[in-house]
Amino acid sequence: MSISWVTVGTPLPSGPICLAVTALGVAAVSYSGESVGGVRVGTPQCTDEEKAGLVTARLGEYFAGRRRELELPIDWRFATGPHRTVLQTLLARVPYGATITYGELAARSGVFDELQDAGGVAARTVGQMMGANPLALLVPCHRVVASDGLGGFGGGPRGLETKRWLLTLEGVLPPTLDWNGPA
Repeated sequence: MSISWVTVGTPLPSGPICLAVTALGVAAVSYSGESVGGVRVGTPQCTDEEKAGLVTARLGEYFAGRRRELELPIDWRFATGPHRTVLQTLLARVPYGATITYGELAARSGVFDELQDAGGVAARTVGQMMGANPLALLVPCHRVVASDGLGGFGGGPRGLETKRWLLTLEGVLPPTLDWNGPA
């Protein structure tokens, strides 16, 4: 199944994002232009105007504060096994405006039930899974935080700023004086 790309301008500190689209839906999102699942980002561009228009419109509404759920179809090809289970748990159980810790997501997913986890291995593993989330934004890994703060975030050199921006948009964090989001 072929993959093409839609590039969407954003107000995010990381700049535009690229979304891989297939006949099934969005298969990957890249904040930084780095490859996803071994697939080179950006080419070929999506020529399906209806599909590209839907992706662009939904993201525009989300970034303008007019949409809480992107409601785009997802192609899960780059997330399999336990990683997919954790991501699907996140998508289903952590709504707009809410956060969950890495450890809480590990417990809710059921993936680590057999692990005697006195050392926080499950939470660290979920952190690595979030860092490798091929569907960032659609599967909102920005809503997963450390038990003592924001935690980390991919998305290139401005990743943590991007996480803060998204959590501010969703009302989790208060806006700062330099925040450029919707009023």
